[in-house]
Amino acid sequence: MAIRQKIVVFTGAGISKESGIPTFRDANGMWKKYDAKKLASAAGFEENPQAVLDFYNARRKNLLEVQPNHAHRMLAELEKHHDVTIITQNVDDLHERAGSSRVIHLHGELTKVTSSLNRLNPDCIKEYPLDVPIKMGDKAADGSQLRPFIVWFGEYLGPEAEQAIILIENADIFVVIGTSLVVYPAAGLVNYAHHEVPKFLIDPGDMQGRLPKGFHHIQKTAVEGIDVLMEEINGL
Repeated sequence: MAIRQKIVVFTGAGISKESGIPTFRDANGMWKKYDAKKLASAAGFEENPQAVLDFYNARRKNLLEVQPNHAHRMLAELEKHHDVTIITQNVDDLHERAGSSRVIHLHGELTKVTSSLNRLNPDCIKEYPLDVPIKMGDKAADGSQLRPFIVWFGEYLGPEAEQAIILIENADIFVVIGTSLVVYPAAGLVNYAHHEVPKFLIDPGDMQGRLPKGFHHIQKTAVEGIDVLMEEINGL
């Protein structure tokens, strides 16, 4: 019987794109249509909170309409044989809905709300039904306006980033799926993987000049590449 390995998987927008969730930085990404500074920053929220809430309420509603795909489900299946932790830049809950039990969200979660005075106040972070819009006048436990539990531009990632570094440093196998590796500080996390462990990157692009040292590139989409990854892991 194969030895249980500590597998850490770092996922980005590419894995959720195949479930119907728009990306941000692709040619047709959201930030080509919307102004990120106005809709994903504390300053933008202060200037026009209603516009920000409308934007995130639409994204939350979209999340109700999509399902985990084959890549999400296979990562959950991997838990039967290995100790798997997902570290994701995505704010959706598709990994959890697919069955993954250990998921760390670096950029927050659409399924939660928090305080607009202190995003990381644990007393104010709570689950919020996706079919209930966040409205002006809805208050957090500290009396401030509720806001989405999302890391906006210029905000501190939070303790999840430190936890992610430790997990990656101690991984037996490290996998990257569906991220362009251009968004920092999250993209810098790949540098913490030990140089001797097997490392895989699933991405349909050519990654010329961007492929981190020591990574085996599976040049496919997440849904196509996940089965190739499983074969590679089974062959180790």
